[in-house]
Amino acid sequence: MAPHLLVDISSHGLGHLAQVAPILNQLTCLLPELRLTVRSGLSHERLRARVNGDFAYIQESSDFGFVMLDAVRIDRASTAAAYRKQHTNWRQRVADEAERLRRLRPDLVLTDVAYLPLAGAARAGIPSLAMCSLNWAELFIYFFGSERWAGKIHDEMLSAYCCAKSFLRLTPAMPMVDLPHIRDVGPVAALGRDCRLSLREQLACKPGEKLVLIAFGGFEIQLPVELWPSIEGVRWLVPESWGLDHKDKVAFEPLGLHFTDLLCSVDAVFTKPGYGIFAEAACNGTPVLYLRRDDWPEQDCLIDWLKRNARCCEIEESGLVGERLQVVLTELWEQFEPSKPLPTGANEAALIIAGLLDS
Repeated sequence: MAPHLLVDISSHGLGHLAQVAPILNQLTCLLPELRLTVRSGLSHERLRARVNGDFAYIQESSDFGFVMLDAVRIDRASTAAAYRKQHTNWRQRVADEAERLRRLRPDLVLTDVAYLPLAGAARAGIPSLAMCSLNWAELFIYFFGSERWAGKIHDEMLSAYCCAKSFLRLTPAMPMVDLPHIRDVGPVAALGRDCRLSLREQLACKPGEKLVLIAFGGFEIQLPVELWPSIEGVRWLVPESWGLDHKDKVAFEPLGLHFTDLLCSVDAVFTKPGYGIFAEAACNGTPVLYLRRDDWPEQDCLIDWLKRNARCCEIEESGLVGERLQVVLTELWEQFEPSKPLPTGANEAALIIAGLLDS
């Protein structure tokens, strides 16, 4: 009988999908007969754009991560309320999840990076794995550790994560010192096709013109690009939802390229610190201009890794509307280009998962 894997993918941004998809694509090469079920709050269209092959789809979120005001700011009050609600009658939630998993009958549960399915799987007697560059327990205690009500919730989160046979910690990642059974794997990233020539023909670029992609990982953020100075020889590729119509700002979705191919074909990407975009940019050799996230502990390990493995520059929000923007872009393109890191983590993780499914 074909092994059945249930994968639970967080819809807190698009970075979790960017982590899981290369692993699943490698896994289906190792196990062509694999029966795959994907549960996520992300749309089927989003998943199909990244995950190869057939899979059953359950549109449902078992985690929320953090409630965001926008791409770089957390709504602390709403997040605290959501966690307190999530852990009200926690035992019953775990029991309900276990019953749901019994009906689905997977041979293995894999999460990035929800913890409720791990607790439910343990209750149902189903083995499980977790994987990510972060975990919600570590972030939760960072933001809410001083609150009197937080200790019990944190204990329940850690207990759920400890139910997993292993936590596959992707490179780069947070320390995760509270979690047992850590297994480190290399970077995980999709590699794109270099479509520079066709992209520049499509956009009728002038010789030497630079293309900069703006991508903030699935979160809504409206940057004041209409106030940015026009930089000679630079064109910005922006989300279609921004509704801009300007000679040096073009919507990227109508260009018809897969996102990773587009990322591989531009001269730089402007983004926030996030695993998916940082890893894919570095592994595809794309320079990164980033806007730091206030009070987000994961960003430090990501930025440190990016500095060692890619051309990158930080810019402050105030620097986007003056001459600073052109100066930073020039600095970015003049940096020495390091060797591109190899995304070995997908194969390493796929082999671990396949070994459990085959056992």
